[in-house]
This record gives sequence, C-alpha cells and structure tokens, in this order.
Amino acid sequence: MASNFQRLQHYYACLSRARVFSPEFPFAPNQFAWFYGWVIVGVATIGILMSIPGQTAGVSVFTDHLIEATGLSRLTLSNAYLVGTLSSGLLLPYGGRLLDRMGARFTVSLSSVWLAGTLVFLSLSDRLVDFIALTIPGATAQQIALPLLILGFFSLRLSGQGMLTLTSRATLGKWFDRRRGFVSGISGVFSSFGFAAAPLIFSRWIGLLGWRGAWLSMALLVGVGMVLLGWVFFRDNPEVCGLHMDGRQSASAQTETAGEGHPPTMGDRVVLPKSVDFTRSQALATLAFWATTLALSSQALIITGITFHIVDIGAGVGLSETHTVALFLPMAILSTSVGYGIGVVSDRFPLKPLFLMMMAVQTVGIFCMAHLDLVGPRVLAIVGFGISGGCFSTLSAVTLPRFFGRSHLGAISGVQMMSMVIASALGPSFLALFRAQFESYQTGLYLCAAFPVIVFLLLLPTQNPQRVLR
Repeated sequence: MASNFQRLQHYYACLSRARVFSPEFPFAPNQFAWFYGWVIVGVATIGILMSIPGQTAGVSVFTDHLIEATGLSRLTLSNAYLVGTLSSGLLLPYGGRLLDRMGARFTVSLSSVWLAGTLVFLSLSDRLVDFIALTIPGATAQQIALPLLILGFFSLRLSGQGMLTLTSRATLGKWFDRRRGFVSGISGVFSSFGFAAAPLIFSRWIGLLGWRGAWLSMALLVGVGMVLLGWVFFRDNPEVCGLHMDGRQSASAQTETAGEGHPPTMGDRVVLPKSVDFTRSQALATLAFWATTLALSSQALIITGITFHIVDIGAGVGLSETHTVALFLPMAILSTSVGYGIGVVSDRFPLKPLFLMMMAVQTVGIFCMAHLDLVGPRVLAIVGFGISGGCFSTLSAVTLPRFFGRSHLGAISGVQMMSMVIASALGPSFLALFRAQFESYQTGLYLCAAFPVIVFLLLLPTQNPQRVLR
C-alpha cells in the first residue's frame, strides 16, 4: 500500500510540474474580488450531491431491479451490499491519507472518474453475468452475479460514499473557521434535500430511462461534470492560494489566547483562539472522537438499512412504491430547514447538545418506522428522520475540524468515514435478516432503536478536546 502511495505521489508531482494541478491554474483564487471560500462551498456541496449514486439513498431504488435482473434473493443482495460496503470502508483510512498527501483537487477528480466507471459496470452487471455464464460450464447465473455485485458495491461505496464525500466535506471544513457552522448549514440545505429527495427523483429517472439508462446517464454526469468542476474549482485550503480562513486579510485573527471563556475581540471582529492540530493517533485516543463518530455511524446504519428496504417496508404495510417513496419529500423539506438552523447554532454553542438531540429524535423515528401503517407514527417517523438528517449533514462537516484541527483532517476523517461506511454496510443485512426470519421488519427496527439510546449515554460525559487542552 505504501508503494502505491509513492507511485501516486510521483504521478501527482509530475502533473504539478506541468501546472495541471497548480493552485494558480487555470486561475488564481486570490485574484477574486470576493473570498474564494464561497466558491468552495458551492463546488463542495455539488461534490456531496454527486456522491448520491454511491449512497444508499441512490442505490435503494435500484434494489428491486437488480433482484429481478440477476435472480438473487433480497437477503443475498443485501449480503453482497454488506461485503462490498464493509471491505470498502476498511480502505478509507488510506483514502484519508491520500487526501492529505495529494490534495483535494486530485482526489475529487480521481474519485469522480472511479464512481462514473462503477456506475457503467453496474448498469451492465446482468449482461456480464449472462456472458460469463456462457464461458464457464456448470456455473449458475446466481453464482456469478454474487461476486460481480460484491465487486460493484465495493467500488461504488469506496468511490461515492467514501472518497467523493470525504474529500468534499473535508475541503469545506478547511476553508472556514468562525463561519464553519454557517457555511456547513448552507451546504446542508442542499445536501439534506438532495439526499432525502434522491429516492423520489431517481425513481422518476428510472421511469424515464429504465434502470440501466438511469445509471449510464448518471455516469456521464459524474464522469464529465464533476471531474471538470473538481479540477477547475477545487483547492485544498486557503493557505496554498495565499488566502486565510473566513476571508481574513491576515493570519492575526488566529492569535493565541489563554484561559477559558469567550474569545477576545478586535473591534467588531471575533479573534479565534488558535486550535491544536491533533494527529490521527491522538484524535483516536479521545472519547470525543468515538462518541461523535458512533453518533454519525448510528445514523448511517439506520438510514441505510431503512432506505435500502424502504419499498419493501412500505409494501409490508400496504403502501405502494409511489406512496412509500413520497415519504422522503417531507423529510427532505424538514432536513433542509433543520440543517441550516443547526449550522447557525453550531457556530455559537457547543456541539454536544446537538448530538444529543440527534440521537433522541433518531430513536423516535426508528420506533415509529416500525408502525408505518398508522398515520400518527408515519408523521413522527418523517419528523424524527427529517430532524436527525438535518443534524447529520451539518455535524458531519463541522465536528472534526473544530475538535481536532486541520493539519491531519484527511487521515482523521478517513477513520470516521470508515466507521460510518462499515455501519452503513451492516444496516441492510441486519434488517433483511429479521425480514427473512420473522417475515417483518418490525423486530429489527425495535432493536435498531436501542443503538441511539446507547450512543446518547456515551455522549453525556464527552467534552471538546480543544477545551480540555487549554
């Protein structure tokens, strides 16, 4: 693995000497009349949205089509998703190191090309199964489909949910400090709505072009559109462009301060204390890292499991696919408004109460999802997941740079993303197992409701590591 990093660094150095990835090419961000960080907000948000085909929200509406095309059972397909997602998650710490070494511009371009190629592969997966079955005597289509889909899900999750999301969120966190929550809230307005509305939009997309055509057109959009946006507009951090976080004119706003309490001021401007940059090993030794990571992972596990099986969950209580998928629209609206509000609040208050609120409403949402046939619980499920989704989109971008600094953000984010991806891998198979055993998702959902309760208790003694060190 180390030799592979060295090769990539060599190739990147060659490209840099050719000015292809130079911060001044094709334009210098410090020549803009406004702070270039606002451009980063826009393109990083687009990067997060472009990762949706690799997220469970984007895969879920293709689940039944894959089952029909490949002949796999729902449990077998869920297990393929589990193995592919789990194995991809284990590589994300290396992906975080790649981001730290190579920079956001190179990494976002590479992951976009990779995601596009994976979507093309998955769109042809059933035809590849038929072709391979003709060349291997005695092999059944199901035996061939399983390893092919494991490979496809591995690549999809590593490139989309993993690297493209990780790079976009980490880059956004590097350009702002005092306004980090605010800009994350703005980004969350669009990303929360996009994720929540994705099943409905993708369902219509499939209706127009078919499941194969939908994936191929998404591959074109990501492979051309996002690669161009990433290469032209992404920059790793403001310092390499001759700028400073939040658009400050000098670095003096990050002066050292001693003691506790509110930071000092210079006129009307808040002077932020200089944060301590934790290494990955130092961050992993704190309760704050694991408590917040488990909170985000709990959301990933639950939402992935429910979203992956949402059509079948609705069918189990007599709801049509259209009516079931339509539940995501009010969730999207609520997530959007909550995400912005959380962003504004997070700039002014500690993050722990926001995490505690996310766990509480998540518990309500999971419990009520087990009673989707009733109108009252259906409404509460929308409210619970809408609020927790809005919290997730902002807190996942704000927490690590505030707690652990920016110098090793990629490496630290890689471990957190690994945990979230592994959790998301377990969700679909966990619920599918209970569906197979009890012919219902209800028991599995009841057990899932215990996860955020446990994390809630773990969060109670947690403190910001920056404050502990002062």
